[in-house]
Amino acid sequence: MRRRRFFAWGLGVAACAAGCGTEHVNVGALRTRFSINPGAQRWARVCRAFSGAARAAGYETGTGTKITVTGLPALAAAELNNGQTLADTATPLSRLTGDVEVVVVPGNSLFKDFDDFGAHLLAHPGQTLLAGGPQGEPDHLLFGLIAKGLGADTRQVDYTGYPSSQEAVTALLSGKAAAAAGLFSDWRASIGDGRVRALAVSSAARVPDLDVPTLLESGVRVDFADWVAAVGPDAMTDDSREVAIRMCEEVTGSPGWQSACRANGWISIPLSGDDFEAWLGTEVERTRAVLRDLGLLDTTRATRCGIGCGNGH
Repeated sequence: MRRRRFFAWGLGVAACAAGCGTEHVNVGALRTRFSINPGAQRWARVCRAFSGAARAAGYETGTGTKITVTGLPALAAAELNNGQTLADTATPLSRLTGDVEVVVVPGNSLFKDFDDFGAHLLAHPGQTLLAGGPQGEPDHLLFGLIAKGLGADTRQVDYTGYPSSQEAVTALLSGKAAAAAGLFSDWRASIGDGRVRALAVSSAARVPDLDVPTLLESGVRVDFADWVAAVGPDAMTDDSREVAIRMCEEVTGSPGWQSACRANGWISIPLSGDDFEAWLGTEVERTRAVLRDLGLLDTTRATRCGIGCGNGH
């Protein structure tokens, strides 16, 4: 049985969802039956859409091989909360979707474009008040990557994390922050009514119907998404892993899944099997590095070897 490395879950319940119980070994059942669960409430909507597309493709859901839908925040939480080597607690199967992030400022901001904002952040990282979701989560990671890409002193970045996107909107509009980052879907309404202006999007390609440059176009070498993936339990045989990967590939290539992504504003970014595992190794390293740059991880701690070590990092 091949052993696979992945991140330790931020919540114990997620680990249970990924691996509690005994895996079915009946080959016929493994080919058609999957128990698909979200690792946390934040992934419930993607999980429902994925389960629905799997059923439409002819698979039974609710029982069978355990699959957990999880994402980038869980990876970052493992780094922040566990302070230990990446654990062999799950088997990477497939990347599913990504949410585009956007950098925004108030409608009356003196920053007319991303160049203005970037110049100020580079010159005054400690006086450029930034806001978004909780510390260490994707919005914070994005600002860390932007600061590093600009050449700013990342440890001086002044970031305040808020429990919800609405609180981040309130903070930005009340003057408690000069700029904010968050999911485009969460900021769409405020952008549409002119209360805020978008300076850049985090994806490699522009967002349709939004006349806003990408970070890459703006001179910052960052391609970033709040991604979601499917993983299996650690104690997964090669046969059941391959069956689950084939299911993921069939589902993410189906018209029903593409329709669900369009309806929810998700980017469909399928990547499966060994390719996904290799990509995940680089994502672990990037996440760990930016958390260190932001001062959220102890850089004096001994180097840890996890999934990245297995990919030559």
